[in-house]
Amino acid sequence: QVQLVESGGGLVQAGGSLRLSCAASGRTFYVMGWFRQAPGKEREFVATINRSSGSTSYADSVKGRFTMSRDNAKSTVWLAMNLLQPEDTAVYYCAAASRRLGLALNENEYNYWGQGTQVTVSS
Repeated sequence: QVQLVESGGGLVQAGGSLRLSCAASGRTFYVMGWFRQAPGKEREFVATINRSSGSTSYADSVKGRFTMSRDNAKSTVWLAMNLLQPEDTAVYYCAAASRRLGLALNENEYNYWGQGTQVTVSS
């Protein structure tokens, strides 16, 4: 059974930091990503990582503030979020792709999703 279990969300003041984690189990994933959905908005891409090469790509809105990393031995990825702003408030979802991809920025390329973790940034 495939599972993606996220943790690390919470409430933080503007300028603060959080680190999200996503533990994957059940099969091999080639690419993993983070997406987020704010109230009243569509889900949007945040970051992606190729588990083999470690290559990453980020949305322009988080570039320079967020860092995605992985530990293949633990089948875990992290999203370190620094300099958080109120506009970063959203439910953050971990996603995994079982197809051989380089990087995946489109949610349609992912076939497994976590349950989501709330991140709230107060001003």
